[in-house]
Amino acid sequence: MGNLNNMTLNITEIFYSLQGEAREVGIPTVFVRLTGCPLRCNYCDTAYAFKGNNPLSIEQILAEISKYKSHYVCVTGGEPMAQSNCLGLLDTLIEKGYKVSMETSGSIDISRVNKNVSIVMDLKTPSSTEQHQNRYENIALLENKDQLKFVIASRLDFDWCCSILKDHEILSDVLFSPVYESLKPAQLADWILEKQLNVRLQVQLHKILWGDEKGK
Repeated sequence: MGNLNNMTLNITEIFYSLQGEAREVGIPTVFVRLTGCPLRCNYCDTAYAFKGNNPLSIEQILAEISKYKSHYVCVTGGEPMAQSNCLGLLDTLIEKGYKVSMETSGSIDISRVNKNVSIVMDLKTPSSTEQHQNRYENIALLENKDQLKFVIASRLDFDWCCSILKDHEILSDVLFSPVYESLKPAQLADWILEKQLNVRLQVQLHKILWGDEKGK
């Protein structure tokens, strides 16, 4: 692995909260939010992570994580894969025995991600305005441990997601998440049941608990 003090990443924040999304929803988790993202989605709720200059070594990141008793670590952004040293961080966290998930847009090749990391890949829907950035080859790389997420703001988005499910063989869990305060969760639930889709409705627990506060 080399010297962990020499491998740095630009970090927006490291914080402890309940996992608000995906399979581990509700579990106390340490979040490592990396700075920077090449995308500019219309509904982004973490634009504060686009810029900043706070380089930390992997050793320093581990020290921050160790302040909390959680075995779960979520590496997120921004877009964590935009920093090449993210792969080293993921490898180190797995070596240290953490249960690790990574939230990524899927616009960057995920083939080199440690196979023990649970990837939560957010494929961009039409309303995001970043649909053209999707790297569809990543879908075939997802396994049972992973999750494919769609953030949905409209019926157009929903129908587009249905076409993706039809056109691709997907081995991972599939999550449909309504855009906060844009699409009512009950409406999305009705559409899912109407189409009899084998997907999971995901609402953002942290926003139910704390509203639209930064860092939750």
